[in-house]
Order: sequence, then structure tokens, then C-alpha cells
Amino acid sequence: MTPFGTDAAGRAVHRLPLSGHGLSIDLLTRGAILRAVRLDGVERNLTLGSDELADYDGAMRYFGAIIGPVANRIAGARATIDGAEYRFSANHHRALLHSGKHGTQFKVWDVIETAPDAATLAVDLPDGSDGFPGNRRIEARWSLHAPATLRLELSASTDEPTLMNPVNHSYWNLTGAPTIRGQLLRVASEHWLPTDDESLPTGEIAPSAGSSRDFRAPRPLEPGEPPLDHNFCLSQDDAALREVMELTGGGISLRVATTAPGLQVYDGRDTDKAGLAAHAGLAIEAQRWPDAPHHPAFPSFRLLPGERFRQVTEWRFAAL
Repeated sequence: MTPFGTDAAGRAVHRLPLSGHGLSIDLLTRGAILRAVRLDGVERNLTLGSDELADYDGAMRYFGAIIGPVANRIAGARATIDGAEYRFSANHHRALLHSGKHGTQFKVWDVIETAPDAATLAVDLPDGSDGFPGNRRIEARWSLHAPATLRLELSASTDEPTLMNPVNHSYWNLTGAPTIRGQLLRVASEHWLPTDDESLPTGEIAPSAGSSRDFRAPRPLEPGEPPLDHNFCLSQDDAALREVMELTGGGISLRVATTAPGLQVYDGRDTDKAGLAAHAGLAIEAQRWPDAPHHPAFPSFRLLPGERFRQVTEWRFAAL
């Protein structure tokens, strides 16, 4: 663990390098950020990151971070939990996006344990932070496995009924080109969630077949055609670890496996705000479906005292 810098709040942030089994990665204690991923024999970084901590205080605030306690959107910036209504500060039109100003992406996480090929980080969120109930603890265990596999195990607990849907928000670009154009995407999803003009789910669970968001067979990415910032429905509940997505390009394959019931795919249309090209990376976020408190047919992300949130995601790399 080595010093990486001091953030805008004056907190020391450290870098944790891990290597083994065909991969090397860099983590930051700020936001449990995944800053770099390199496949042995390939020099380029396969995920979007920065050498400057100040970038993560600005336009790169979500890049590579564990976003929580609730990633994605909650309509109207309010939710009812066990009969009690909670109101949050809207930060995306009239909705709450990515939990607010004090989400886990802005925290400096504690390092619980480290090894050459693994690290566990944890963060505590007090009752009422950003309007969410419960004293909560979220842990992220990053580990490397053969062959060339990066695993993230997320877990969380609470002492009051609350909402919990943390995700990793890494952007991927396998070719090193300025944009994701031409990289092949496949998503094993029979349904997806259409959204309104505020990027909120309409409530419809639409079939992939015949739609513009049918990626069941590999398709080359063409930025904006169609626009992508949607949940792809994998199951109605958490499931056994299974492969759900593949991205290929530049002689590299990235296959994603997860236990989560959904996968948010975002085309990175605003990465130009970080000094990159627009569509510089594809965000792939294993998650429970967004805005679930307002859609009873969606998998719930309610968490109760005595329960434990658990989610496993793997990124499996190979040279083609």
C-alpha cells in the first residue's frame, strides 16, 4: 500500500496494487476504486482511470468506484420502507442518483486485510446519511484468480430496515481506441427496462427480441445507436454465479459473471466531461433493478437487520 494523494477533503488516499494469475490491478482506498486493470502481455489499461486524485473529485467521481448504498436512480428522491417515507436530496432532475453527496464513492474506505492477490476494504455509513436509515457497513473484497479473473465480493449489513444496492461503476475499453466504437457486445438477457426522459424505468419489462436493445448475439457498438443507459434483466432474484455478458475488441475478450439479477449498461456518452472522448468506455454495473421501491414487480433491494446483502461479480479476461 502506497500513498496516492490527498483528496479535496484533506484525507489521505492510498493505492493498493494486486497481481497474480495473469492480471495486475490497482485499487484506491477512496471509493474502493478500481483504477487500473492489465492483462499479462497487454500494456494498456483496460479500464478508465486517472493518475491524478483530483480527477476523482471532479468529473471522474464515479469511475471505477463502489457506488452505494444505492446505485442508479430512485424516482422523486423518495421511498417508502416498511411504511415509513424517506426523502432524499434530488440530484438528477427530480430523482436521486447514486445515493447523493455522501455515498460510498466519496468515502475513504478502511483496509481490513491485504495479500499479494487480494484486498478487503470496508466503510461504515451512519444512520441518516443522505437520508437513508440504518447504521450500515459495506465490505468489498477484491481478489485475483486463475485464469485471469478479477472477483468482487460485496456484502452489507444494517441495524434498521433500509435499501441496499451497491455496484462497481468501472468503464471498460478493450482496444485502447478513443471510443468503444466497433467493440462487440453480447448480453444474455431476454428482457430490458425501457426508460423515460429522466432515465427512470417506466415499469415495462420489455422483451429483447425484436428491440433495439437486443444484444443476445454479439453486436458491434455504435455510440448512440442505440443510446444505452438501461438495465438488462437477468433474473427475478439473485442467482448462482453465471456468465451474463461478453465484450470483445483489440484481441481481448472480457466475460462478466454475476449473481445479481440485473446489469446496467451505459455507453459513456458523457466521458468527454473528464477530458476524454465521449463514449470513451462502456460502464457495466451488476445490480438489482433500478427504482425498485416504486415497482413492486422488480426485485427488491430492501435489507433488514439480521440479513446480509451479498453479491459476487467476476471479470474474466482472455487474449484471443
